Formats: sequence, structure tokens, C-alpha cells
Amino acid sequence: MIASVSAVPGVPDLPAQPRPGLTEDPEWFRTAVFYEALLRSYADSDADGVGDFAGLSSRLNYLAWLGVDAIWIPPFYPSPMRDGGYDISDYTGIDPRYGTMEDFRSLVAEAHARGIRIIIDMVVNHTSDAHPWFQASRHDPTGPFGDFYVWADDDSGYPDTRIIFIDTEPSNWSYDEVRGQYYWHRFFAHQPDLNYDNPDVIEAIHEVIRFWARTGVDGFRLDAIPYLIESEGTNCENLPGTHAVIAGLREMIDREFPGVITIAEANQWPEDVVEYFGTDQAPECTMCFHFPVMPRIFYALREESSRAVREVLSKTPEIPAHGQWGTFLRNHDELTLEMVSDDERATMYGWYAPEDRMRANVGIRRRLTPLLGDSRAELELAHALLLSLPGSPCLYYGDEIGMGENIWLADRDAVRTPMQWDHSENMGFSTCEDPESLTLPLIDAPGYAQRTVADALATPSSLLHFTRRLLHLRRQHPVLGRGSFRLCRTSDDAVLAHTRTDAPTHGGETLLCVANLADAPRSVTVEVPELAGRATTEILGGGVFPALDDQGRIHLTLGARGYYWLSVEAPQEV
Repeated sequence: MIASVSAVPGVPDLPAQPRPGLTEDPEWFRTAVFYEALLRSYADSDADGVGDFAGLSSRLNYLAWLGVDAIWIPPFYPSPMRDGGYDISDYTGIDPRYGTMEDFRSLVAEAHARGIRIIIDMVVNHTSDAHPWFQASRHDPTGPFGDFYVWADDDSGYPDTRIIFIDTEPSNWSYDEVRGQYYWHRFFAHQPDLNYDNPDVIEAIHEVIRFWARTGVDGFRLDAIPYLIESEGTNCENLPGTHAVIAGLREMIDREFPGVITIAEANQWPEDVVEYFGTDQAPECTMCFHFPVMPRIFYALREESSRAVREVLSKTPEIPAHGQWGTFLRNHDELTLEMVSDDERATMYGWYAPEDRMRANVGIRRRLTPLLGDSRAELELAHALLLSLPGSPCLYYGDEIGMGENIWLADRDAVRTPMQWDHSENMGFSTCEDPESLTLPLIDAPGYAQRTVADALATPSSLLHFTRRLLHLRRQHPVLGRGSFRLCRTSDDAVLAHTRTDAPTHGGETLLCVANLADAPRSVTVEVPELAGRATTEILGGGVFPALDDQGRIHLTLGARGYYWLSVEAPQEV
């Protein structure tokens, strides 16, 4: 039975639920909807101003009601917090601000009881410079940890490697006065890279993964994996040695913890990212985030054309049968613009980040709703695209209620502010008496400061209820997660159309998804020759639509930013 938890206003307590997501089915991730809950900003249970495991546990009924299949939790390990927790100082510990190991295990058990899986972040590329491994490496170069990091006598090595954080880092090398050598870091100077040419490092990371897999977690998001191996004369990204390390990790997980998945965070072009799935003989990651498709959804909305989305999907290679893309609109980082051209980046800055404070690194530090000008039509269309394009979608906490941002906070904290639950003290996030103790200030932007889950729950027409309806509809049509994908020809470039088709062994369902990127109504002809003569029904509203003619054409009229999901009847048996 599900343990009693503090109710979220307006959300009824749930009875014991079946556990459809917790079968031994190794394909569970294909039809899952993921939800990123930033632990320190989600719900505070002990009034210290910092979100914690017990707080997240108290909101599991809300997430089950919403239709979430898996929760992705960013780092909660001990950390100096100079990079939002991605600077880890103890891989197998829990920052006491977030609770205890018992609290974590309770969260996993409570989530599983509701059919929800738990995915945790694992930063495999680097540690904090406060990690005992690095401190030992500095002080005892010939000791057991002396070769755990990448050291050199000068900073001339790997000159062809780009600097990722161009706003703050002048070099990928930093000098350590204690050891008297330079150390390599692809991110911030306080995050030294591990040395994966050392087999002891590989085994140490395997042991870390084993530790957490034994707690019952269902998967790991592998942070920054393209940069594990360095080699002179290369850009130190996507090297064969890196793929060998990941394949070895996957082999261990499959052998010891079957059903546990890995998700690659590789902000690369599709032809590079696809390599992180590995091969049938040497599989690597279960899922890979498809970074390039995300900015093109935003580009398409302003260009009022499907061109950008079509191009990136057309250039996306086929992936191995064991793999799945991961997709998203926003997350805890900036909206990265690394995977667009210089001209496209400049254009997107003009559209979406007219103020300098809205920009960070090579991207935009803004939340989804302000990005889209609080346009309900654009928000609905963006979600309809996210949930119908290839891959398993990931939502970001607060976007379901249209939360705002605070661009005046440092770096990417602009999009990491406390979740707004109700109108009680500190918007229901925490009962701490001193607002200065909150992990980050509450949103005070006009129009956004008072948005809460409680109000959204009480308003049937809210974005929250829309999001829930769409998630539950997607759950009813698993073809949207596991079906094959095909772009369709349209008579109007503003309209994107594609089909998702399930295998006959899964019932063979076909959906035709049509989206109008223009801010004006469009009449369009969609061509799907293989579906000629078949009837259609619109599953979002249940209306009967025209059948495709004998040449596989269907004529549709869509409102501004309108969209349809059409269920196509099965072919008639002869």
C-alpha cells in the first residue's frame, strides 16, 4: 500500500495503484514521460528553505495524477554547489540538506508504489576539486589517486579543443600550486576531469553505479559523456576510447542490473550523438537526448515554418533498435544554441533573448512560458510537438503551471527557482520563517509571481489540466512512444505533418499528427499515399474527420498554431 503523504491542495489521495511501469519489461522507457524535479527547489519538508527527498515524496501523488512515468532528479550528492551540484565531492553520499539515505530509499519505494520510476544524475566526466580523489591526487602524485585526473607540466596540450564556458573560462587547463602541474577541465576550473585512461578510474565509476543501482533506481542520466577521453590532434570529443568506456559501463549494468537504463547527455550533432547508442554487438546508452531538435521547435514558431524541424529530423540518422531518443523543451540549463548556425543563433537571440541578462554561455537562460510570451496557443502546440515527435519526452518542473523566471539571478539559477504550490507562506514550497533562507528567491515578476499548482488545479481550463490530458492521452496511445516515424508532404510549408505507426505485434496503430506553425489559420493538403482510402478520427477531441482519398491525400483546415492527432483506421482485411 502507498504510505500516507501530505496532500497537495486539490489533489485527492490515490488508492494503491497497479504498477504498469515497474514490470520487468526492458522496453518501459519507450512509452515513458519523464519529469525533471530539481530537488532543492521542489518541496521543503523541514523548513530549512531547501527542497529535500521527503518533500519530493510528499508530492508523488501530484506527479502520479499528472501522468508522469519517471522522475529525473539532478545531483543531490555532497557538493560545494558552485555548479548547481554538478560539482560532486562525494559520489556515494547525500548532501544532508536533502535528507538521508533512508529518505532516498523511501522515495524510491514510494515512487515505485505509484508506478513511477526514478532516474538520477551521474556526472562521470569530472568531480569537484573538493573531492577526496582530487585532493589526494594533488598532495600525493605517486599515490593510488595520483593518476585519477589529467595532469601536465604545461598548458599546451590538446590545443584543438574548444572551450565550453567561454563566458568564464580562458582555458581548459588550470595550474595547481600544490602539485605544481596543470590539470585538465572541460567545464569550470573547479571541476577537474577524471582520467579514463586509468583503469582504476573506470572501476571506481563502475562501483559508484553499482552502489546506486542497488538502492533500486531505474536509470542514470550520464552527464557530459562526450569528453571522457583526451587525445592529441583531436578536439577531444566523441573519441573511440570514450565509446569503449561507455560500452563497458553498459555491459556491466545489463549483466548485473537488467532493466536499468542510461541516458546520454551529449550536446552534439545527430550524426555524432547516434554513436552513443553503440551497436547491436556493443550497445552503449539506452537513450540519448536529441539536443538539436529542441531549438528548432522554437525557431519554427517564430519563422512560422516547419522547415527547421523538417531539416533536423531529415538529417537525424536511424538509431539501433535498442535505442530511443530523449526530447525536451526546457530543463535546468540554458536553452543551448550550440547546435544552430551563427546566423540562426543571432536570430534566436533577437526573438527570445533581447536583453543581455537573458543570455548565458551559448544559449538563453529563460523558462518555457516567458520564452513563448505566455501564449497559450504556442505552449499547447509546443507540447503537442514534444509528445508526438520521435523519442520519450521530459518535462521540466513548473512548466506545467507556466512558471516564470528570474534573469537577475546568477548563471542558470534564473530557471531554478522554488516550485509554486499554493498561496501559503513561501508559495507552499517551504515553511521557513526567513525568506532569505530559501534556496533561491521566489519569482516576483508581474504576471508570474502568483501562479500556483493549487490555482491551476481549481481551473479546469488551466495549462496544468491541458498538460495532464495530453500526457494521459499519450499513455493511451503508446504508438507515440514506440511507433516508427515518417515525415509527410504538405502543400503549405507552415504545416508539419508526420505519421507514427506501431508494429503489427503491438496492434499496428497509426496516428497522423499535423501541426500549424503559423500564427494564422491554414488550409493544407497532406499526402500519405500508404494510407489511401482510410478513415480518420481526431483523438484530442474525438471528432470524425475526412478519410484520405484514393491517392492518400487529406485536406485539413487548422487554426492559428493549431494541431491534430488523427487516428487512422486499420486497413480492411481482404
